[in-house]
Amino acid sequence: MATIRRLRGRWQAQVRRKGIPPRAKSFDTKIDAEKWARNLEAELDRCGSLPDTRLAEQMTVRDLFERYLKEITPHKRSASTEVYRLKAMLKRDIAHRTLAALTPQHIATYRDERLAVASPATVIRELNSLGHAIDIARKEWGVHLSENPCRMIRRPKPPRGRDRRLQPGEEERLLQAADAGRNPLMGPLIILALETAMRQGELLGLTWDNVDLERRLAHLPLTKNGDSRDIPLSTRAVAVLQGLKETATSDRVFNTTKSAVEQAWQHLRDRAGSPDLRFHDLRHEAVTRLLERGWNVIEVATVSGHKELRMLQRYSHLRAEDLVSRLD
Repeated sequence: MATIRRLRGRWQAQVRRKGIPPRAKSFDTKIDAEKWARNLEAELDRCGSLPDTRLAEQMTVRDLFERYLKEITPHKRSASTEVYRLKAMLKRDIAHRTLAALTPQHIATYRDERLAVASPATVIRELNSLGHAIDIARKEWGVHLSENPCRMIRRPKPPRGRDRRLQPGEEERLLQAADAGRNPLMGPLIILALETAMRQGELLGLTWDNVDLERRLAHLPLTKNGDSRDIPLSTRAVAVLQGLKETATSDRVFNTTKSAVEQAWQHLRDRAGSPDLRFHDLRHEAVTRLLERGWNVIEVATVSGHKELRMLQRYSHLRAEDLVSRLD
Protein backbone atom coordinates (compact mmCIF):
# COMPACT_ATOMS: atom_id res chain seq x y z
CA MET A 1 0.00 0.00 0.00
CA ALA A 2 1.37 3.40 -0.95
CA THR A 3 2.00 6.09 1.65
CA ILE A 4 0.99 9.65 0.81
CA ARG A 5 2.17 12.38 3.19
CA ARG A 6 2.76 16.10 3.36
CA LEU A 7 6.47 16.91 3.50
CA ARG A 8 8.03 20.37 3.42
CA GLY A 9 5.11 21.94 1.59
CA ARG A 10 4.78 19.17 -1.05
CA TRP A 11 3.07 15.82 -1.28
CA GLN A 12 5.32 12.76 -1.17
CA ALA A 13 4.23 9.35 -2.44
CA GLN A 14 6.14 6.29 -1.31
CA VAL A 15 5.68 2.73 -2.56
CA ARG A 16 7.07 -0.16 -0.51
CA ARG A 17 7.04 -3.89 -1.23
CA LYS A 18 8.92 -6.64 0.59
CA GLY A 19 12.19 -7.52 -1.11
CA ILE A 20 12.15 -4.44 -3.34
CA PRO A 21 13.90 -1.10 -2.67
CA PRO A 22 11.27 1.56 -1.84
CA ARG A 23 10.49 4.29 -4.34
CA ALA A 24 9.38 7.81 -3.46
CA LYS A 25 8.61 10.98 -5.35
CA SER A 26 7.29 14.44 -4.42
CA PHE A 27 4.51 16.37 -6.17
CA ASP A 28 2.80 19.72 -5.91
CA THR A 29 -0.66 18.17 -5.47
CA LYS A 30 -1.97 15.16 -3.60
CA ILE A 31 -3.86 13.99 -6.70
CA ASP A 32 -0.64 13.77 -8.72
CA ALA A 33 1.07 11.89 -5.91
CA GLU A 34 -1.76 9.37 -5.67
CA LYS A 35 -1.81 8.89 -9.45
CA TRP A 36 1.93 8.22 -9.58
CA ALA A 37 1.66 5.70 -6.74
CA ARG A 38 -1.27 3.88 -8.38
CA ASN A 39 0.60 3.59 -11.69
CA LEU A 40 3.73 2.33 -9.97
CA GLU A 41 1.79 -0.28 -7.98
CA ALA A 42 -0.02 -1.42 -11.12
CA GLU A 43 3.33 -1.87 -12.84
CA LEU A 44 4.60 -3.81 -9.85
CA ASP A 45 1.56 -6.10 -9.90
CA ARG A 46 2.05 -6.71 -13.62
CA CYS A 47 5.82 -7.19 -13.73
CA GLY A 48 6.72 -8.22 -10.19
CA SER A 49 9.31 -5.46 -9.87
CA LEU A 50 9.43 -1.70 -9.73
CA PRO A 51 10.66 -0.13 -12.96
CA ASP A 52 13.30 2.57 -12.62
CA THR A 53 11.55 5.57 -14.11
CA ARG A 54 14.02 8.14 -12.79
CA LEU A 55 15.89 8.54 -16.09
CA ALA A 56 12.64 9.08 -18.00
CA GLU A 57 11.59 11.61 -15.37
CA GLN A 58 14.87 13.51 -15.71
CA MET A 59 15.52 13.30 -19.47
CA THR A 60 13.84 15.98 -21.56
CA VAL A 61 13.23 15.75 -25.29
CA ARG A 62 16.13 18.20 -25.62
CA ASP A 63 18.42 15.83 -23.68
CA LEU A 64 17.18 12.95 -25.82
CA PHE A 65 17.93 14.73 -29.10
CA GLU A 66 21.33 15.99 -27.98
CA ARG A 67 22.47 12.46 -27.12
CA TYR A 68 20.87 11.09 -30.30
CA LEU A 69 22.73 13.70 -32.38
CA LYS A 70 26.03 12.59 -30.85
CA GLU A 71 25.59 8.82 -30.90
CA ILE A 72 23.11 7.88 -33.64
CA THR A 73 22.85 10.59 -36.30
CA PRO A 74 26.55 10.60 -37.36
CA HIS A 75 26.21 6.99 -38.58
CA LYS A 76 23.38 7.81 -40.99
CA ARG A 77 23.83 8.65 -44.65
CA SER A 78 21.28 11.43 -44.19
CA ALA A 79 23.17 12.84 -41.18
CA SER A 80 23.36 16.45 -42.38
CA THR A 81 19.63 16.59 -43.08
CA GLU A 82 18.74 15.04 -39.73
CA VAL A 83 21.06 17.40 -37.84
CA TYR A 84 19.24 20.36 -39.36
CA ARG A 85 15.82 18.85 -38.56
CA LEU A 86 16.56 17.92 -34.95
CA LYS A 87 18.27 21.22 -34.14
CA ALA A 88 15.17 23.02 -35.39
CA MET A 89 12.98 20.80 -33.18
CA LEU A 90 15.16 21.66 -30.17
CA LYS A 91 13.86 25.23 -30.40
CA ARG A 92 10.22 24.20 -30.05
CA ASP A 93 8.21 23.92 -26.84
CA ILE A 94 8.04 20.13 -26.93
CA ALA A 95 11.80 19.98 -26.29
CA HIS A 96 11.27 21.10 -22.67
CA ARG A 97 9.04 18.17 -21.70
CA THR A 98 10.48 15.16 -19.92
CA LEU A 99 9.98 11.77 -21.53
CA ALA A 100 7.97 10.56 -18.55
CA ALA A 101 5.56 13.49 -18.94
CA LEU A 102 5.37 13.32 -22.73
CA THR A 103 1.93 12.06 -23.77
CA PRO A 104 0.31 11.24 -27.12
CA GLN A 105 -1.81 14.37 -26.63
CA HIS A 106 1.32 16.54 -26.45
CA ILE A 107 2.66 15.03 -29.65
CA ALA A 108 -0.71 15.36 -31.41
CA THR A 109 -0.77 19.05 -30.46
CA TYR A 110 2.77 19.43 -31.81
CA ARG A 111 1.69 17.70 -35.04
CA ASP A 112 -1.29 19.99 -35.55
CA GLU A 113 0.67 23.16 -34.81
CA ARG A 114 3.40 22.16 -37.25
CA LEU A 115 0.90 21.26 -39.98
CA ALA A 116 -0.31 24.86 -39.88
CA VAL A 117 3.11 26.08 -41.09
CA ALA A 118 4.88 23.05 -42.60
CA SER A 119 4.10 20.42 -45.21
CA PRO A 120 2.76 16.97 -44.22
CA ALA A 121 5.99 15.39 -45.49
CA THR A 122 8.07 17.60 -43.20
CA VAL A 123 5.90 16.83 -40.17
CA ILE A 124 6.03 13.09 -40.90
CA ARG A 125 9.82 13.20 -40.96
CA GLU A 126 9.89 15.10 -37.66
CA LEU A 127 7.55 12.61 -35.98
CA ASN A 128 9.59 9.71 -37.36
CA SER A 129 12.78 11.21 -35.91
CA LEU A 130 11.17 11.72 -32.52
CA GLY A 131 9.69 8.21 -32.53
CA HIS A 132 12.99 6.59 -33.45
CA ALA A 133 14.90 8.56 -30.82
CA ILE A 134 12.45 7.42 -28.14
CA ASP A 135 12.74 3.81 -29.35
CA ILE A 136 16.54 3.99 -29.04
CA ALA A 137 16.24 5.46 -25.54
CA ARG A 138 13.90 2.66 -24.45
CA LYS A 139 15.85 -0.20 -26.01
CA GLU A 140 19.46 0.90 -25.54
CA TRP A 141 19.73 3.70 -22.99
CA GLY A 142 17.73 2.24 -20.13
CA VAL A 143 14.91 4.79 -20.28
CA HIS A 144 11.81 3.09 -18.93
CA LEU A 145 8.59 4.02 -20.72
CA SER A 146 5.65 1.66 -20.86
CA GLU A 147 5.06 2.73 -24.48
CA ASN A 148 6.31 5.11 -27.13
CA PRO A 149 3.79 7.97 -27.24
CA CYS A 150 4.88 8.86 -30.75
CA ARG A 151 3.57 5.51 -32.02
CA MET A 152 0.10 6.17 -30.65
CA ILE A 153 -0.96 9.12 -32.80
CA ARG A 154 -2.15 9.48 -36.37
CA ARG A 155 0.45 10.48 -38.89
CA PRO A 156 -0.46 13.19 -41.40
CA LYS A 157 -1.58 11.83 -44.73
CA PRO A 158 1.47 11.63 -47.02
CA PRO A 159 1.32 13.95 -50.02
CA ARG A 160 0.46 12.38 -53.33
CA GLY A 161 3.39 11.66 -55.59
CA ARG A 162 4.02 14.23 -58.30
CA ASP A 163 2.63 13.28 -61.66
CA ARG A 164 4.68 15.78 -63.65
CA ARG A 165 5.53 14.31 -67.05
CA LEU A 166 7.51 15.93 -69.81
CA GLN A 167 5.20 17.48 -72.34
CA PRO A 168 5.63 17.03 -76.11
CA GLY A 169 8.70 18.94 -77.22
CA GLU A 170 9.76 19.77 -73.66
CA GLU A 171 12.82 17.51 -73.66
CA GLU A 172 14.09 19.20 -76.81
CA ARG A 173 13.55 22.64 -75.28
CA LEU A 174 15.45 21.62 -72.16
CA LEU A 175 18.41 20.39 -74.16
CA GLN A 176 18.42 23.53 -76.31
CA ALA A 177 18.38 25.65 -73.15
CA ALA A 178 21.24 23.54 -71.77
CA ASP A 179 23.30 24.15 -74.91
CA ALA A 180 22.72 27.89 -74.51
CA GLY A 181 23.84 27.88 -70.88
CA ARG A 182 27.26 28.29 -69.31
CA ASN A 183 27.51 24.81 -67.80
CA PRO A 184 28.38 22.34 -70.59
CA LEU A 185 27.54 19.37 -68.38
CA MET A 186 23.83 20.12 -68.06
CA GLY A 187 22.86 18.59 -71.41
CA PRO A 188 24.63 15.26 -70.74
CA LEU A 189 23.28 15.29 -67.18
CA ILE A 190 19.68 15.64 -68.42
CA ILE A 191 20.07 12.91 -71.02
CA LEU A 192 21.59 10.43 -68.57
CA ALA A 193 18.90 11.19 -65.99
CA LEU A 194 16.25 10.33 -68.59
CA GLU A 195 18.09 7.26 -69.88
CA THR A 196 19.13 5.71 -66.55
CA ALA A 197 16.55 6.88 -63.94
CA MET A 198 19.48 7.76 -61.67
CA ARG A 199 19.07 10.39 -58.98
CA GLN A 200 20.97 13.65 -59.25
CA GLY A 201 23.26 12.68 -56.38
CA GLU A 202 23.99 9.30 -57.97
CA LEU A 203 24.91 10.95 -61.27
CA LEU A 204 27.16 13.52 -59.61
CA GLY A 205 28.88 10.77 -57.58
CA LEU A 206 29.47 8.49 -60.58
CA THR A 207 33.15 7.78 -61.30
CA TRP A 208 34.80 6.47 -64.44
CA ASP A 209 36.05 3.42 -62.53
CA ASN A 210 32.41 2.39 -62.16
CA VAL A 211 31.48 2.87 -65.80
CA ASP A 212 31.98 -0.06 -68.20
CA LEU A 213 31.18 1.16 -71.69
CA GLU A 214 31.95 -2.18 -73.30
CA ARG A 215 29.49 -4.06 -71.11
CA ARG A 216 27.18 -1.01 -71.09
CA LEU A 217 26.88 -0.88 -67.31
CA ALA A 218 27.25 1.79 -64.65
CA HIS A 219 27.86 0.59 -61.09
CA LEU A 220 26.62 2.51 -58.04
CA PRO A 221 28.49 1.17 -54.97
CA LEU A 222 26.26 2.98 -52.46
CA THR A 223 22.78 4.35 -53.09
CA LYS A 224 20.07 6.12 -51.10
CA ASN A 225 18.63 2.87 -49.73
CA GLY A 226 22.06 1.65 -48.64
CA ASP A 227 22.53 -0.96 -51.39
CA SER A 228 24.65 -1.04 -54.53
CA ARG A 229 23.15 -1.52 -57.97
CA ASP A 230 24.11 -1.79 -61.62
CA ILE A 231 22.47 0.39 -64.26
CA PRO A 232 22.13 -0.87 -67.85
CA LEU A 233 23.11 1.80 -70.34
CA SER A 234 21.13 2.52 -73.48
CA THR A 235 22.84 3.30 -76.79
CA ARG A 236 22.10 6.97 -76.23
CA ALA A 237 23.57 6.87 -72.72
CA VAL A 238 26.73 5.13 -73.96
CA ALA A 239 27.18 7.77 -76.67
CA VAL A 240 26.90 10.59 -74.14
CA LEU A 241 29.36 8.92 -71.76
CA GLN A 242 31.85 8.30 -74.56
CA GLY A 243 31.73 11.99 -75.42
CA LEU A 244 32.32 12.96 -71.79
CA LYS A 245 35.20 10.52 -71.41
CA GLU A 246 37.05 11.99 -74.37
CA THR A 247 37.32 15.32 -72.56
CA ALA A 248 37.47 13.99 -68.97
CA THR A 249 39.86 15.76 -66.59
CA SER A 250 38.70 14.07 -63.38
CA ASP A 251 37.93 10.61 -62.05
CA ARG A 252 34.33 11.74 -61.73
CA VAL A 253 32.03 11.62 -64.73
CA PHE A 254 30.51 14.98 -63.84
CA ASN A 255 33.22 17.21 -62.42
CA THR A 256 30.87 19.77 -60.89
CA THR A 257 29.05 20.45 -57.63
CA LYS A 258 25.46 20.04 -56.53
CA SER A 259 25.07 23.78 -55.96
CA ALA A 260 26.40 24.56 -59.44
CA VAL A 261 23.93 22.11 -60.99
CA GLU A 262 21.02 23.51 -58.97
CA GLN A 263 21.85 27.06 -60.02
CA ALA A 264 22.23 26.09 -63.67
CA TRP A 265 18.97 24.09 -63.53
CA GLN A 266 17.01 27.11 -62.27
CA HIS A 267 18.13 29.23 -65.23
CA LEU A 268 17.82 26.38 -67.71
CA ARG A 269 14.24 25.46 -66.93
CA ASP A 270 13.17 29.11 -67.08
CA ARG A 271 14.72 29.47 -70.53
CA ALA A 272 12.94 26.29 -71.61
CA GLY A 273 9.57 27.58 -70.38
CA SER A 274 9.30 24.90 -67.66
CA PRO A 275 9.46 26.85 -64.38
CA ASP A 276 7.60 24.12 -62.44
CA LEU A 277 9.88 21.26 -63.53
CA ARG A 278 12.15 19.73 -60.89
CA PHE A 279 15.28 17.78 -61.71
CA HIS A 280 13.87 14.80 -59.84
CA ASP A 281 10.94 14.81 -62.28
CA LEU A 282 13.39 13.46 -64.87
CA ARG A 283 13.68 10.30 -62.75
CA HIS A 284 9.87 10.04 -62.69
CA GLU A 285 9.87 10.38 -66.45
CA ALA A 286 12.59 7.77 -66.93
CA VAL A 287 10.85 5.17 -64.75
CA THR A 288 7.53 5.75 -66.49
CA ARG A 289 9.10 5.41 -69.92
CA LEU A 290 10.53 2.01 -68.95
CA LEU A 291 7.07 0.84 -67.88
CA GLU A 292 5.59 2.18 -71.09
CA ARG A 293 8.11 0.13 -73.05
CA GLY A 294 6.70 -3.00 -71.47
CA TRP A 295 9.21 -3.58 -68.66
CA ASN A 296 7.68 -5.29 -65.64
CA VAL A 297 7.95 -3.77 -62.17
CA ILE A 298 10.72 -6.16 -61.09
CA GLU A 299 12.87 -5.12 -64.03
CA VAL A 300 12.18 -1.44 -63.43
CA ALA A 301 12.93 -1.76 -59.70
CA THR A 302 16.29 -3.35 -60.58
CA VAL A 303 17.20 -0.21 -62.51
CA SER A 304 15.60 2.39 -60.24
CA GLY A 305 16.64 0.79 -56.95
CA HIS A 306 13.22 0.77 -55.32
CA LYS A 307 13.04 -1.81 -52.53
CA GLU A 308 9.28 -1.60 -52.17
CA LEU A 309 7.48 -2.19 -55.42
CA ARG A 310 4.48 -0.19 -54.24
CA MET A 311 6.71 2.89 -54.31
CA LEU A 312 6.80 2.61 -58.08
CA GLN A 313 3.16 3.69 -58.07
CA ARG A 314 4.38 7.13 -57.04
CA TYR A 315 6.93 7.29 -59.82
CA SER A 316 5.05 5.67 -62.71
CA HIS A 317 2.20 7.79 -63.99
CA LEU A 318 1.02 6.04 -67.11
CA ARG A 319 -1.19 8.08 -69.36
CA ALA A 320 -4.45 6.36 -70.19
CA GLU A 321 -4.21 7.33 -73.86
CA ASP A 322 -0.86 5.53 -74.08
CA LEU A 323 -2.50 2.27 -72.93
CA VAL A 324 -5.40 2.30 -75.39
CA SER A 325 -3.35 0.52 -78.06
CA ARG A 326 -2.93 -2.49 -75.76
CA LEU A 327 -6.66 -3.06 -75.50
CA ASP A 328 -8.59 -5.30 -77.87
